Amino acid sequence: MSEKPDDLSEHEMFVTEFPKTGFGIVDYLQGRVHFSLMDQMKLMHKSGMSQTQIKETILTSVTEIIDNFEPESKSP
Repeated sequence: MSEKPDDLSEHEMFVTEFPKTGFGIVDYLQGRVHFSLMDQMKLMHKSGMSQTQIKETILTSVTEIIDNFEPESKSP
């Protein structure tokens, strides 16, 4: 993803900031994920994707992230 000054208005249109105070870490992280997915779905919808395409694309991405997750192992 490139960061060009021209993209600023598009970023402002599609990126919702999650409040940083008043939440525990788990709620904060879940809120960020929720807002991020909602922003992504709004952009995908605006670009003309159907709800089925949006669902398939997001589920594929999330599945790939989970499948590739390798937690750090603790040293004995």
